[in-house]
Amino acid sequence: MSPPVERVHSDETLPDSADVVVIGGGIAGVTAAYFLAKKGHSVALIEKGWIAGEQSSRNWGWCRQQNRDERELPLIKYSLDLWSRLSEEIGADVSFRRAGLLYVTTQQSDLDEWEQWSSLARPYQVHSRMLTAEEAQAMTPGCTQKWLGGVHAPTDGRAEPSKAVPALAEAARKLGVTLHQACAARGLETTAGRVAAVVTEKGRIRTQAVLCAGGAWSSMFCRHHGIDLPQAGVRSTVFATTAAPEVTAGGLSTPTFVIRRRLDGGYTVSIRGRGRLELTPQGLRYARKFWPIFRKRREGGVKIRLGRSFVEGPETLGRWSLDGPSPFERVRVLDPAPDTSVVGEALAQLVAAYPALAGIRMAHAWGGWIDNMPDAVPVISPVPQLPGLFLSTGYSGHGFGIGPGAGRLAADLVAGDTPVVDPTPFRYTRLIDGSPLPPGPM
Repeated sequence: MSPPVERVHSDETLPDSADVVVIGGGIAGVTAAYFLAKKGHSVALIEKGWIAGEQSSRNWGWCRQQNRDERELPLIKYSLDLWSRLSEEIGADVSFRRAGLLYVTTQQSDLDEWEQWSSLARPYQVHSRMLTAEEAQAMTPGCTQKWLGGVHAPTDGRAEPSKAVPALAEAARKLGVTLHQACAARGLETTAGRVAAVVTEKGRIRTQAVLCAGGAWSSMFCRHHGIDLPQAGVRSTVFATTAAPEVTAGGLSTPTFVIRRRLDGGYTVSIRGRGRLELTPQGLRYARKFWPIFRKRREGGVKIRLGRSFVEGPETLGRWSLDGPSPFERVRVLDPAPDTSVVGEALAQLVAAYPALAGIRMAHAWGGWIDNMPDAVPVISPVPQLPGLFLSTGYSGHGFGIGPGAGRLAADLVAGDTPVVDPTPFRYTRLIDGSPLPPGPM
């Protein structure tokens, strides 16, 4: 089932034209639309389902610097600064709380990796502190598990995905962005080799700039226009619990379960590293590029399976015309079923570790589809092969926290302004020009 998401009203009438059309109503698309509007551009945002209906409401809600790929650190630092002032800026609570994130472990290999990462992040002035066994135990009061150590990121935070993105979408509307839900973008029209319009199921919008922020659907959209975008999806399971005593004010990652305190008094829960990679035509097409990162994540619990994704969803193959229904209309909201075994296992682990949580229950569970890049770093970039087309996609399971900064960077690139951070690490061409693609941290 889908997680509950605060709904946003749609604008019924498509504009004839817009300076920029944003495809995708997740956090990447919504924040880009917001910042483009702040720059004075007219923007139409097109979403085949509803705002935050897919992965932007299905993630853990962590807003973290800790354990990120080095290439993302300038952008996440800027994002956290944005998170801390967005509520005041838009006049609505985006639910961000700088409550800190805590990682604990029973494995020396984890401590070695975190120590190495802390040294790497120090020049970026990222605040995190390695913990001894005694300190890790003291920071997890009431926990029966004995820790070898941990790491604490006190300036990291959390937010409610189901609240944050709709609030930002409403803020974008107040700046003049038109929001069009249940309106799939079927494709692009071009003139003289560059973008000239977006064709939707409800009509055509003339424009010279399009930002595709379609999450798991981005590769299919690009392939329709002859653009190669290596992308692979991993299915995950997350659930929310009933209200329960507070055992952490922020987020806690253990070798097994991962939890985040929710504003409603419950927890968002998952199992660290657990996921399912389903065999699909798109996945087979890009298998060689993804082999290094899959080999790394297989050790963490990602399994391969054959399922309906082979014939249905964002990773199938096929063609369609702009004047007929597209695959984006056939699947309004990608809503994979949760793995009930994950729910039972995580609840058992959670209660075993925290006896004070005895009696806690699942309130609702949902599946997610995490869109991955071969190096686990997103693409935020123009596409040189098609002037006027820009991408913001492939956030590889850590796009929510970085979302505000990613939206600002995408807006800068689309507008031709000085980028807020160096966009080179996020360039599209790295995926197709033979550049090394080392898998980033999980």
